[in-house]
Amino acid sequence: MIDSETVVGSGLRITAEKDELAAKLGIVARGVSSRTAVLVLGGIQLRAEAGRLHLAATDMEVSLRASMEATVAGEGVVIVPGRLLLDIARSLPDSTVSIEHRPEEAVVVLTSGTANYRLHTYSSEDFPRLPDVESGTLHAVDREALVETVARVGRSASRDESRPVLTGILVRFEPGKIVMAATDSYRLAVKQTPVDATLPELEAIIPARALQELARIASSDEIQLGLLENHVVFGADGTWLTTRRIDGQFPNYRQLLPEQFEHELVMPREEVLEVVRRVSLMAQRNSPIRLRFGGGELTVSAITQDVGEARESVPAPYNGDTMEIGFNAEFLRDGLDSVESDSVTFKLISPLRPVVLEGEADDYVYLIMPIRLAG
Repeated sequence: MIDSETVVGSGLRITAEKDELAAKLGIVARGVSSRTAVLVLGGIQLRAEAGRLHLAATDMEVSLRASMEATVAGEGVVIVPGRLLLDIARSLPDSTVSIEHRPEEAVVVLTSGTANYRLHTYSSEDFPRLPDVESGTLHAVDREALVETVARVGRSASRDESRPVLTGILVRFEPGKIVMAATDSYRLAVKQTPVDATLPELEAIIPARALQELARIASSDEIQLGLLENHVVFGADGTWLTTRRIDGQFPNYRQLLPEQFEHELVMPREEVLEVVRRVSLMAQRNSPIRLRFGGGELTVSAITQDVGEARESVPAPYNGDTMEIGFNAEFLRDGLDSVESDSVTFKLISPLRPVVLEGEADDYVYLIMPIRLAG
């Protein structure tokens, strides 16, 4: 059981392999908080017992935990500055490292070869108690399906903490598929991924950052998923990631998707994406990238005052009245990049109505709101 209860003892004393310690610290350190106001959240908890060293870090939204074999001469728990400990571990000269906690001095001593470091510690009592990852039933979820779905929608989640619900991804398990949706109110991405396994009933708003971290740490074929009252737990390769659920009502994304369109154009995705990438170099200082449909072609342009302008055209199966639409360049690039097929379908209504991008399959939808163009 991975827990964060304080172990009573004279002080932690362990010897471990340096490379494995650095690797485990590299994983866990991603949970260290960058908010300096709460010092203990900048630490990594080291806990030694029964021949293992357990490591944990949390920023109160996401927690990461891992463990490794170690020679334990003294059981105990200590909180050490996380990123500094990681940097030291990576640079140590010998293949092994000894760590000794001296509670009476409130320091940890690291020794490797002739190298010796003394680090001041944080109070163990101030470190948050982390959810018990084994208190709920664990379910196996296909890693590829979960990670692919996160990758396709994650960029559309908001980074604005003033609207917490939008910083999360709506995750819903339905019979035979995983459905995820994310929006920052300027764009929306929805992905459905088929799965063979029987999944637990789940509908939760999970922080996008937590799901993206999961994609980084998981390499095995299966991910263990556990549902707690206010948290979701993911386990992979001996690492546990715990994240809180976000309270609130996620927007009804089905209502945001238009039912009818005036024009639907199928175009080569990679060609359009490369044009957008090149032209967007001139879409600086929040200048929009412009898409002009007319005369059997798509003209992509951008202009930034006192910087310059760019324009490039590609053939397009468009024969209606000329239509020019402006977009945030980054959002448009993300949408084209997230459509995983040789062609992309542009679904258009008018210059001030949302545009929908879809691939050849019907499992992914990307909606992007236009920017009102001057003149």
